[in-house]
Order: sequence, then C-alpha cells, then structure tokens
Amino acid sequence: MSQTVGNTALAYARVWHHVNASDRVLGKLAERIALVLMGKHKPIYDKSLDCGDYVVVTNARNIKVSGRKAEQLVYRKHSMYPGGLKETPYETMMERKPHEIIIHAVSGMLPKNKLRERRLARLKVFGGSNMGIYRNNIMKRWEDGTLTDEYILNLDPKNRLSASSSSSK
Repeated sequence: MSQTVGNTALAYARVWHHVNASDRVLGKLAERIALVLMGKHKPIYDKSLDCGDYVVVTNARNIKVSGRKAEQLVYRKHSMYPGGLKETPYETMMERKPHEIIIHAVSGMLPKNKLRERRLARLKVFGGSNMGIYRNNIMKRWEDGTLTDEYILNLDPKNRLSASSSSSK
C-alpha cells in the first residue's frame, strides 16, 4: 500500500509570519503570537508536539499597553545573590530593550513545559521596522493570513506574467 497513515512532513512544515506591532495592545498581541508559536491554528495541533510556526515582530517600540500599566508595570529579575533583585519600570524597559517586553509577555502565555524554550526560540522581535535577513522567509501576512504577493509570484510563472502586465497598466 502506498497510502500514508497519519500526518506527513508537509503537515508539520513551519511557516514564517510577520507582525507589525505598531499601535497594537501588548496582551492581545502576545496571546495571538503564543497561539501561533504553539501551532494551535493548525488542524494537526497536538499539545505534546512542537508544530508551531515562526513569528517575526517588527516595530516593538510602538507597542501600546492599556490602562495605567505604563506607569505601574515593573519587570523583575534576580541574580540569586542576597540583595540581587533588579526592578525595571516599563518606561525604562521600553527605551532600552523594547523587544524584551514582547518576549516576556509571550513567555508568560506559553505553557510552562519542556517545549517552552524551543517555541520562544522561533520568536524574533525587532524594535524598528528592519528585520534583516528574516525578510526573505516571510510567507504569511498577519492581518488576514493570506500569502504575500512576493511568495505568490515565486510559486507559479503564470502569475509573474499576470502581475507584470497588471503593474504596467
């Protein structure tokens, strides 16, 4: 028999998503990113498998928080030495490390298990609009989940002809 039983390697293929964080609310954005990193948007989702996608976030400096969180939110870390507690307010963190704010929020929304670090490694966050070499990997738009125009043009040569004729009109 040549029929495949179960999910094939194509079902587990990872897609790169691009997110523009400008004027987006931190909590809602982090929740949606966590779902994509876990793979819950796929029909093959299994909580014991790592089947999520890559997410590239740009413009992390322009993220918004609701209410008075901008004044009240404090990020804490400890060096494990006596008196080694470091507290950083939200405004200072936004100036120095805006990418850490999104990573911290997404980390809090992922399940606390062995797959957490692997999922967080697939999250790439940039403070500005330049995403460097990751620009070539982006396949899906974040707003509607459709494929990008560049990817469609690379798929089929017929689309290249129709796209070039429509752009010359």
